[in-house]
Amino acid sequence: MKNLKRQWKFIVVLIAGAVGLISQFALHSKSLFSIGNLQFPVHAIIIDIIGILMAISLLLEIFHDWKTGRYGVDILAVIAVVSNILIGDVWAEWMILVMMTGGETLEDYATGQANKELRALLDKTPRIANKLVDGKITEVKVDDLQVGDTVLIKPGQQVPVDGQIVKGTSSFDQSSLTGESVPVTKNPGDELMSGSVNGDVAVEMKVTKAAKDSEYQSIVALVKSSQAQPAKFVKMADRYAIPFTVISLIIGGVAWAVSGDATRFAEVMVVASPCPLLIAAPVALVSGMSSMSAHHIIVKSGPTLEKLARAKTFAFDKTGTLTENQLIVDQVVTDDKSFDQKELQSLAASVEQQSSHVIASSLVKATDKDLIHPVTNLKETTAQGVEGDVDGKHVKVGKLSFVAPGHEKLNVTSTAVYVSVDGKFAGYITLKDKMRPESPKTIERLRRQGAEDIMMLTGDHKQVAEKVAKEAGITDVRSELLPSQKIQAIKDVPKHLRPVVITGDGVNDAPSLTAADVGIAMGAKGATAASESADAVIMVNDISKVNDAVAISKHTMKVANIDVLTAIGVVIIIELIAFTGVIPAFWGAILQEVVDMITISLGLLAKTKPSDKQFGLEEK
Repeated sequence: MKNLKRQWKFIVVLIAGAVGLISQFALHSKSLFSIGNLQFPVHAIIIDIIGILMAISLLLEIFHDWKTGRYGVDILAVIAVVSNILIGDVWAEWMILVMMTGGETLEDYATGQANKELRALLDKTPRIANKLVDGKITEVKVDDLQVGDTVLIKPGQQVPVDGQIVKGTSSFDQSSLTGESVPVTKNPGDELMSGSVNGDVAVEMKVTKAAKDSEYQSIVALVKSSQAQPAKFVKMADRYAIPFTVISLIIGGVAWAVSGDATRFAEVMVVASPCPLLIAAPVALVSGMSSMSAHHIIVKSGPTLEKLARAKTFAFDKTGTLTENQLIVDQVVTDDKSFDQKELQSLAASVEQQSSHVIASSLVKATDKDLIHPVTNLKETTAQGVEGDVDGKHVKVGKLSFVAPGHEKLNVTSTAVYVSVDGKFAGYITLKDKMRPESPKTIERLRRQGAEDIMMLTGDHKQVAEKVAKEAGITDVRSELLPSQKIQAIKDVPKHLRPVVITGDGVNDAPSLTAADVGIAMGAKGATAASESADAVIMVNDISKVNDAVAISKHTMKVANIDVLTAIGVVIIIELIAFTGVIPAFWGAILQEVVDMITISLGLLAKTKPSDKQFGLEEK
């Protein structure tokens, strides 16, 4: 709404100028009245009315900003407008209004993509549940479920609310909630989280929490809460506001005092108009955002670039971010000397080839096709494993209790399937989440780019998390975290290690992305909830784009700072010239336009390629 209001201000100013030009130069309108030496033709009245309204509006914004502790350069624009109204220089006044409202509109364009509603996340929120009443299924609204109700969860359905299984055994995909890379088998008595997805077997569940208190709905609430309380961040141009304002007012005041003429003060204030300062950062930021797009990174707001350039802490989700969320064979351990590793994997993959379970499909995919043989007498035991005959051998693959009931428990911390051949335990195969090939290099480059702390936040088990972190080169590992705990980990980062940037891709990452100073979503595979929550979205399946985002941000802010300082320097020089009285207000406004053009040209340099050092490519 505020952005729309600013755009209309700009449009009104342009219309007023067009009407004024027609009135003065086409219709040659005469003065309607005069006050002292000041004449008031139609065009002057129109522009003065607009100028007064804009000045009042800007003053109200300035007072509001002062209350919140923010001090900007807008006060100079008000002084410049009022000064030109008082001395009757209408077109100098109009040019200031154009650049003032135009700068705001350009800034809004650079930040206009922020704060989108999480439509996709809300669309995926479970709305209908299959309530069991006297053995019959009744469809009810999820919000109407009460603690103690019994719900049927069919294969492939989302769990509508938090509950506890009372009948049936199935596997549940919790990856979007907890980050666990493989489905988790749930038996009667086990807890279920809303938002997790059922596997192949229908189960009955007793409701333990109402919808408003359940896990998935809590995630939605957390996202909304984080969006409602965005982190405070001072705009770059505002950091120069107070010294620039003070210097300009001193030059203008001394000019008035020395000359004894208020017109001299107005002339200084015209060239002191902060338009170049207001335009410099937005133009550079728009250019930087354009450069981001060229590198397949969508940035939703200009301040995101400022924060990325200064970021000191980087946090990463594990599943689907540092890893590809695709299991690969880690180890093949044999227990029977009559089988080597290759044959054990061949027998296990052959039996698993018709199973739809993620572990089975991963094992088959990781095995050479020539090693996968036909299977007969295939039988699958739900949530336990599969068995069948391969090359005359009866092979069982699955849980240890299924393949070798009497075998002692093994200390295996990774995801594993156990194998027995002809009733004898033969060994086991462990699987791990496949690391993105670019992840270790990305972490290394971030350190070269100035990252002081890099951590991994995941809901997966400690042993799995530490193994992935070690391979990626991360030492700060936080595992077995729920979404609320991830947010707390981000909030606990000390002030001297901020801004904090987090990269993730799942529904469970959405609250963290909004809680961090900068949230980056891996959006290539349609992780819509995370993408909607994020400040930036990587549109290709390449985590090294985080390095590109940091490099482009550093380059953009370097250009923006040079641009702002150049604009300030040039304006102060022109102010000193105006101090002498040799620059009339109108020509001062023209010079302002020249400075604006210089400012815009410098800002466009943000589209050029960053240096190797900014990309983190130089050797230590």
